[in-house]
Amino acid sequence: MTAPAVLNPRSQRKPKGEGHARRAEILAAAERIFVEHGYEGATIRKIADEVGLSSTALYMHFAEKGEILHEICRQAFATLMAANEDILAEPGDPEVRLKRMLSAYIAFGFANPNAYRLAYMTRPVELRDGAQSAARELGHELFRSFEQVVEAAAAGGRLKGDAATTAQALWAGAHGVVSLMITKPYFDWVAPERLVDTLLDGLFAGLMRP
Repeated sequence: MTAPAVLNPRSQRKPKGEGHARRAEILAAAERIFVEHGYEGATIRKIADEVGLSSTALYMHFAEKGEILHEICRQAFATLMAANEDILAEPGDPEVRLKRMLSAYIAFGFANPNAYRLAYMTRPVELRDGAQSAARELGHELFRSFEQVVEAAAAGGRLKGDAATTAQALWAGAHGVVSLMITKPYFDWVAPERLVDTLLDGLFAGLMRP
């Protein structure tokens, strides 16, 4: 008697699920594959295999991999924008709101390292093929919501320098700690909360008037 064939779990096609749930699976798999294999090394077939779909079935959700990358970045910017809007709806002076926005930005990066890398740490080919359009559409809006709070702090006489430079310096500091910690996990980092608090305290002490 011939022994039954052993099936590769990933080769088994999953039953068709709800559209939103299936798209979420595809995006989560694509995040991992884009980071692990690089954008150029990722293929529709690899992404489809990861979620148990045929390439043809995946094309029913996304026309090509650039569209997948664009959607990953769009969702990242939209999540961060929603966090900013929640903070703006709460009471607090500009400095308090700025710290909350930066803390939310950093927390998102730590919680979603793959999406963060794709949205903010992309190479030219990735920018051209999906990330840049999302950054222009939503990334600018996100930064502008932050910059407006910096401008409010400037109007209140709280800044040592101009609003544009201060906003970019604050963002650069937040991006620096996220990018270093998610790309250098082997380094002997202190507790993330301690590092972030120290960084933000130092930035605000240097850029804002007492």
